[in-house]
Amino acid sequence: MGRPRYHRTYRRGPRRGPVAPLLLLIAVALLAGGAMFAMIVMMLVPLFLVGAGAVAFSLTRRGRFHHLRGTAPWARRHVAPAGPPPGAAAPPFPRPLQAPEWASTKASFAQLRGEYARFECDPLAVLRLPALTDVTVPSTGRFVDAFAEAQALDTDQRPPREHCARFATAVDAAWRTWRAALDAAERIRLAGIPAEERATVQRAIKLLTVARDSDHDAERAAAYAKARAELAKLKRSGTLRLPPAAAAALDAAARQQLPPA
Repeated sequence: MGRPRYHRTYRRGPRRGPVAPLLLLIAVALLAGGAMFAMIVMMLVPLFLVGAGAVAFSLTRRGRFHHLRGTAPWARRHVAPAGPPPGAAAPPFPRPLQAPEWASTKASFAQLRGEYARFECDPLAVLRLPALTDVTVPSTGRFVDAFAEAQALDTDQRPPREHCARFATAVDAAWRTWRAALDAAERIRLAGIPAEERATVQRAIKLLTVARDSDHDAERAAAYAKARAELAKLKRSGTLRLPPAAAAALDAAARQQLPPA
C-alpha cells in the first residue's frame, strides 16, 4: 500500500504568449519603412507561431503528467509517517506468550520424580544424606515446596497455553531447588546429627552395605537384622527417621533373607 500523495497548490503567474514579441517585431519593421523587410517578417510569422505553440503544448503536457505521477518538482512534499506525536509514549505492545512443549516438560518432570523416588526408596542414600529428608533444612524445604507445586500442575492431558507455561516454570524451579538441596546435603552429610548418635548412623550404613554386597545369605540376613535394630534406636531418639518408602524397602529386603517357612 503506497504512501498518500500530497500536492501543494502551485500558483503560476500570467503567461506571456508569443504574440507580444511578434507585435513588437512588426511595429519595428513598419517604423523602419522597409517594405521588403515587412514582407519577410510576415512570412516568418506562421513559422514562429507554429514553433511557439509546439513548445507551449510540450510544457503543458509535461506538467500535466508530472502532476498525475506526483513527481513534479513543485508537487513534491515530504510526508511524515503516521504515528504518535513527538514526545508521546508509545502504546504497550503485548508480547505473545510462547507455549512450551508439553511433552518435553512432562518428560523432564518425570525424570525428576524418578530421581527423588529412588532416593526416598534407598535406605543407604537416606542415611548418607539425611539433610535431604529434613524439611527444616532451608534448601530441602524449598525443594519440597517447588516439587509440590509442579506436582499439582501436572495433568494427563495437554492443558491450555497458560497452564503449560505455569507448569514449565514450576518444573524448572523444582529442578533448580533439587540440585541446590542435593549439593547442600552433600556438604552437610552427618554434621546435623549429634555426635553421640552419629556413630549409630555410621554403624547402620556399614551394616546395610554388607547386607547389599555380601554373597552369603546368612551374613546378609544378620546384617539386615542388626541394621534395623540400629535404625530403631535412631527413630526412638528422634534423631533420624527413614521416609516411609525407604522403611518399606528395608523391610522387604530383610524379609527376603528369612528362610522359607
